[in-house]
Amino acid sequence: MSSSQDSPVARASTVVAALRGDGRGWTLLAIAGGWFFSLGLRFVIPALLPAIRRDFPVSETVAGAAITLLWITYAAMQFPAGALVDRVGERTLLVTSVTAGALTMAVYAFSPTFAVFLVATGAFGLASGLYGPPRGIALSRIYVERDGAAFGIALAAGSIGAALLPPLATYATGYVGWRGALALTVPGFVLAGVALWAFVPERESDGDPNPGDGAPTADRTVEDIATGLHAHASAVRRAVSSRKVGLAVLGTTLMLFVFQGLTAFLTTYLVTAKGLTETTAGTLFGLLFLSAAMSQSAGGALADRFGHGRVLAAVSFVGVVPLLALPYVTSLPGLVLIVLVLGIRLSVGPISNAYIVSLLPADVQGTAWGTVRTSLFVVGAFGSTAVGAMADADLYAPAFGLLAAITGVAGVVYAFLPERGNVRGGNETADA
Repeated sequence: MSSSQDSPVARASTVVAALRGDGRGWTLLAIAGGWFFSLGLRFVIPALLPAIRRDFPVSETVAGAAITLLWITYAAMQFPAGALVDRVGERTLLVTSVTAGALTMAVYAFSPTFAVFLVATGAFGLASGLYGPPRGIALSRIYVERDGAAFGIALAAGSIGAALLPPLATYATGYVGWRGALALTVPGFVLAGVALWAFVPERESDGDPNPGDGAPTADRTVEDIATGLHAHASAVRRAVSSRKVGLAVLGTTLMLFVFQGLTAFLTTYLVTAKGLTETTAGTLFGLLFLSAAMSQSAGGALADRFGHGRVLAAVSFVGVVPLLALPYVTSLPGLVLIVLVLGIRLSVGPISNAYIVSLLPADVQGTAWGTVRTSLFVVGAFGSTAVGAMADADLYAPAFGLLAAITGVAGVVYAFLPERGNVRGGNETADA
């Protein structure tokens, strides 16, 4: 009997039942659908760089800087988005994010110059940046016992978007151009917004959202407000400076730097250095995220079962080998294998997200999570600029070697990551 209950099928059925219970399945589907477009479109831009550079002749360094701009503006929105979660709730921010995403795709469709393209890129970074913190807080709030699995499914949906949308966009570019390919995504964003509004429950009010003594806002003095804000800021600082959170953020920042450098130029590298067509390179880029989707779906559940630190370290060490091998493999089957193994590294996302969010105190969870995400993405965003500069110097092979070394360091950091203990609703009950 116990062996039957411990079988993979039985465990999977238990997880699915827990995720769907109390009508939460539609909520998870809506959040995952929004992330499908929000994340997927961020990787369509790098996939379309060869076509974009034909219209706007720029160097690889400048092209890399454009991708850095996308992720810097994404990072810049993390803190305000996290703080806004504590004030207006997750549903409003999620719907606003995908609505703004639709508008920026329309701007891309009519961009006549590279300057307008950059404006659209920055605007889309801000729009998509609004999605991450409320997505994470909503999942952590709704799925207390199965947060790893819920994060895994939601982030896997984003990876499926990143797997499908880039090759579809490169294919569509042959018929309607890259501008038309981006314009075709507008209805998807709109549909995601409708689903999010319908199925994401509003957060229950916690009372006065302003830190302080609880007096009505109109009667509070400037000193009272300043004191309350100082206390709030101090609570956020304590939350993000714990050893557990600090180690997890360090490892994840390193992995994100590598991720940005790899994904910004993988398609360009496959076209220019490996001689693949843009369609084939776009398909391989999609396979990277298809592999990621499968890994993320499993990774969160494995972390819930075997421990976050162990799984994160294993994923990081596995990611070193394909980065070292990529410059020396020329056959298409070999490149397919490398890309599929590289996709495993993307399972770091749901595992580290679930670990960090669960350790943040509920009263400052949104603000603290936004602060963490800002630091992650600001540093990580420069991965694409670094690889672009090395590519301009014809140093692609050393660039991938550098990314492999950074991945190995992240694995060592994760190997020392303590287990989070018993957590519930963003409050740690066993420590440190």
